[in-house]
Amino acid sequence: MVFSSPIFLFAFLPLALLLYYAAPRGLRNALLLGASLFFYAWGETAYVLVMLGSIAFNYLVGLGIGAQWPSPRAALAMGIAGNLALLGSFKYAGFLTTNLNEVLAAVGVPPLPVPELHLPLGISFFTFQAMSYLVDVYRGETPAQRNPLRVALYIALFPQLIAGPIVRYHDVSGQLGERRHDVDGFAWGVERFIYGLGKKLLIANPLGEVADAAFGVPAGELGTVLAWFGLVAYTLQIYFDFSGYSDMAIGLGRMFGFRFLENFDYPYVSRSIREFWRRWHISLSNWFRDYLYIPLGGNRISPARTYLNLVIVFLLCGLWHGASWNFVLWGAWHGAFLALERAGLERILARLWRPLRHGYALAVVMLGWVFFRADDLPSAWAYLQALAGMGTAPAALHPWQSHVSHEAWLALAAGIVLSVPLYRRLRAGAGAWPAMPAREWVLGFAVPVLVLGLAVVKLAAGSYNPFIYFRF
Repeated sequence: MVFSSPIFLFAFLPLALLLYYAAPRGLRNALLLGASLFFYAWGETAYVLVMLGSIAFNYLVGLGIGAQWPSPRAALAMGIAGNLALLGSFKYAGFLTTNLNEVLAAVGVPPLPVPELHLPLGISFFTFQAMSYLVDVYRGETPAQRNPLRVALYIALFPQLIAGPIVRYHDVSGQLGERRHDVDGFAWGVERFIYGLGKKLLIANPLGEVADAAFGVPAGELGTVLAWFGLVAYTLQIYFDFSGYSDMAIGLGRMFGFRFLENFDYPYVSRSIREFWRRWHISLSNWFRDYLYIPLGGNRISPARTYLNLVIVFLLCGLWHGASWNFVLWGAWHGAFLALERAGLERILARLWRPLRHGYALAVVMLGWVFFRADDLPSAWAYLQALAGMGTAPAALHPWQSHVSHEAWLALAAGIVLSVPLYRRLRAGAGAWPAMPAREWVLGFAVPVLVLGLAVVKLAAGSYNPFIYFRF
């Protein structure tokens, strides 16, 4: 059950909201936790026990840190090790065993059996949130939570459970006890959810079909034009899919009284990779900055060590996204450019014409997406060759026109326009026309209703609606 499914939109969400607001205030957390566990169990069945085990473990470790038993550092180390063991066993056991078998084969040792474990949805997100709680308690930024219900709700809360954003404990600890509910906040949440739903269904999904077609062409058969169409489509798809889910999560949170921090800030207007990571998946960037980069020394140490820290952080960031060498290389790609910018490239960029700086950032990001999207390294290399015009396939073998529909053209145009902060400026009242009441009616009511209507039509048609977070 995902946010863009009919069962969620027309059954689960209305019922959850109805029960939540009908319940006495003292029971709302329990009801919301029950709804969240049901939401997760709907798709993951018995794997909800994995989450419950994580909740119990982190609750007890948090109490241990707060009670300084056996010592705060030892309790934290145990908690981090336990969370990483959980994540590693489900997400990386097969990857590590497969690569170890290649080494063993080289020295004539029989291979080990490769474990085939189901990857529970959202495990990367809720594990990072659990570690955030433990570190925040250890640092004294928040006291250990003695109410197990609140720890459980923080880890399992369904709006951000399976696709983020990564909500850090100290940002919402107060809201777990007291939240403000009002009509304006609820209406804002509904509007934000609708815009996120529109991003997902009306822009990301049609472009995803083009990207899937291009990246699905066998190696050596992909023409240059289709390769570029596929890459541009994927560049927009992943942004509008990720940011769309974040918008829906933020909107859902507000409907239930939570205020989550923003997760995307028009990353494709960036003029450097450093700026890109201040705007892209902000919750993940901040998590790695505060819980890994700064503890490693950040930029307070020698330049060489700083560059190494950047590369280490982004290697792990890539691996966090998936158990594949493609993700590792994608992380190394970004880490290398961040190190280069800190070493002096950013000063050179600052002297360039602004469109050239935009072009540089987009080129680096888009070429990196090839590694992120391709199934394996040989496929990524073949795709890069096609982009460079080095492919040998005739254009007629897979004509791009057969893969780019009228709907995809519309989604492409909308995606390009909405990748810049035009809507935010209109909503803020930039310019003298239209007058404020008219602008508020159009942007605050008419447009959301239109977007919702179009999204419902798309759902009713049963069209292509992938969930791209199953690898994370």
